[in-house]
Amino acid sequence: MKKTDCIFCKIANGEIPSKTLYEDEEFRVILDVNPATRGHALILPKEHADDLYELSEGQASQVMLLAKKMAAQMKEKLHCDGLNLIQNNGETAGQTVKHFHLHLIPRYENDGQQLGWKPSEAAQEELEAVRAQIAE
Repeated sequence: MKKTDCIFCKIANGEIPSKTLYEDEEFRVILDVNPATRGHALILPKEHADDLYELSEGQASQVMLLAKKMAAQMKEKLHCDGLNLIQNNGETAGQTVKHFHLHLIPRYENDGQQLGWKPSEAAQEELEAVRAQIAE
């Protein structure tokens, strides 16, 4: 279902112009208008889901297959040295548009980007407590 007030629904469904790299019945892949690097793209489902939690299992599978296809094309055509897949869920995690989207960010040697997190150490007891809590 499309949400009438969602900018990404409008872009994904062709109501707002975009620099489209790929389109099928389920998805549109567009260049990000505020790219982190050359070729930074977004995979947008045409059917609205706020985030990963609302995405159907079928869409989740399809989006990864499409990401693999687009990554191979970016590597071949842009000659990037690597590629990040980034998908944020919730404001705390950096999601700014409430429509599931997957970032494909081609990486180039010395591109100036610093994506990631600060690793910390966890005791074995804490890891086991978290494992048990999630796996229940």
